Amino acid sequence: MADGYRSVAIVESGEPLVDIPAAAFAFTAPHPYVALGAPYGDASPWRLRRGVLDALLRAADRLAERRPGWRLKLFDAWRPVPVQAFMVWREFHLQAARLGRPLHTYADPADLARRAPALYAELAPTVFTFWGLPSDDPATPPPHSTGAAVDLTLADAAGREVDMGCPIDETTARAYPDHYAGASLPGHRVIHGHRQLLHEVMSAAGFSRHVNEWWHFSMGDQMAAFTRGEPFARHGRAP
Repeated sequence: MADGYRSVAIVESGEPLVDIPAAAFAFTAPHPYVALGAPYGDASPWRLRRGVLDALLRAADRLAERRPGWRLKLFDAWRPVPVQAFMVWREFHLQAARLGRPLHTYADPADLARRAPALYAELAPTVFTFWGLPSDDPATPPPHSTGAAVDLTLADAAGREVDMGCPIDETTARAYPDHYAGASLPGHRVIHGHRQLLHEVMSAAGFSRHVNEWWHFSMGDQMAAFTRGEPFARHGRAP
């Protein structure tokens, strides 16, 4: 997919952001990026476009039919552009730390690219395989900043997260949706089955899955439109 999806035109739907009802889903608590100090201000991350929320509720119902007592467990939903920038820069720090190359003397990715272009070129491909560019351009919003994308997993009837093979936001090949497809180990086949179940209930409700992340689904944004071959996206950057 690379950045091809960012070329899709946006014809804004005007659907408002609405609160996600607490009773309908399980939630990661505290919210993982709020806990890291991401700059949400007074805004709640637990919001989606109205039509996207309606579809997510349909997916939850379908999961309950397939696995009685199971629930969709939400990890993240709406993400303002400043939060996207915060998380992207944090990921640059994490990737650099793995190389023993701390970034404390740099201000942001642009500063890193300007002053240490070789290091930026080494880190950026991994970062942007999993994180959308924190663009301020209304024509190229990060997917979560549209209010049309959600990161989530599955919780069983006892409220426990099921094994999906790696944590949400892991930046390795284990994050790829089909990483465990064709696995020979029974435990790995179970993991692939869980990923397929999540994909099936979400796609039946109209969502498209990120090609590199088993946990990321969206509807009506540029990424979903690109994946589905649609001529335009319906959701641009949400207020």
